[in-house]
Amino acid sequence: MEIVNWLFEPLQYGFLTKALLVTVAAAAVSAALSCWLILMGWSLMGDAVSHAVLPGVALAYIFGLPFSVGAFVFGAGAVALIGAVRSTTKLKGDTAIGVVFTALFAFGLAIISKTPSQTDLQHILFGNVLGVSLPELLQVLVLGAVTLAVLLYKRRDLTLLAFDRIHAHAIGLNTRWLTALLLGLLALTVVVGLQAVGIILVVAMLITPGATAFLLTRNFDRMLLISITITVAAAIAGIYASYYLDVSTGASVVLAQALVFLAVYLLGPRNGIVWQWRRRRARAAVSRQHEQIPA
Repeated sequence: MEIVNWLFEPLQYGFLTKALLVTVAAAAVSAALSCWLILMGWSLMGDAVSHAVLPGVALAYIFGLPFSVGAFVFGAGAVALIGAVRSTTKLKGDTAIGVVFTALFAFGLAIISKTPSQTDLQHILFGNVLGVSLPELLQVLVLGAVTLAVLLYKRRDLTLLAFDRIHAHAIGLNTRWLTALLLGLLALTVVVGLQAVGIILVVAMLITPGATAFLLTRNFDRMLLISITITVAAAIAGIYASYYLDVSTGASVVLAQALVFLAVYLLGPRNGIVWQWRRRRARAAVSRQHEQIPA
C-alpha cells in the first residue's frame, strides 16, 4: 500500500502530471532521433542546433510569441547557415558548426541581457517543465507525435542514409532531401525538448539515449526500441526523483539517463567494462593453464 501511495502521490498535482507528459513525450522523440544522430556522427550538430535556438526563444519572449516558433526558425536557420559556410569555404564541418552555434548562442545571451526581466533566463536555459500550461502541453504532444510519426514512416530510407549514403543515392533516394528532412526533424525535436529540460540540457536527451542503446545492440530496429524504452523509463524516474528529492526536474531527468548509460557502460553484456575485464581474466587463466601443461 505504501508503494501505491508513493507512486500516486505526485500525480495528485496537476502541474506535475503535465510535467510528466511533456517529459515523456520529449524523451520518446529525442530517443528515436538520437539513434540516427549517433550512427551518422551528428552529435555536434545536435549540440549546435540546441544552442542556436536561444536567440529565437529570446525574441519570441520579447514579442509575445510562442517559444516554439522562434526556436524552430532559428534552429532551421542555423542548419542552413552551417551548410552555407561549409559549401562556400574550405572549413571542415565541425569548424563551421562551432563558429555558427557559438555566435548564435552569444547573440541570444546578449538579447536576454537587454530584456527588462532577468527571471526568464533560467527558464529558457534550463527548462520550465513544472510551469507548462495546457496549450504548451498540447503543442509539445502534437509536435512530438508528428516528429515521431515522420521518423518511423521514413525509417528505412533514413537508416540506409545513415549506414551507406552512396548506396542510398545509387538506388534512387534523394539523399539531400533526406538529410534536410532529418535536420528539420532535429530542429523540431529541440523545440519539443526545450519545454522539458531547456536549451543547455536538451543536447543530453539527443545524444545519451542513442549512445546507450548502441552499446547494447548493433541491430537498428532493436536499438530504436531500446533507446525509447530506457529513455522514457529514465524520464519517469527523473520526474519522481525531482519530486521526492526536491531537485531541478530537467537536471534530474538528464542524470537518470546518464546513470543508465553508466550502468550499461560498466555492466552491458556485450561491451560492458566489467564483462570485458572478466573475459580477459578468463582468457589469461586459460592461457596460464596451457603454459603449465608439460609438452
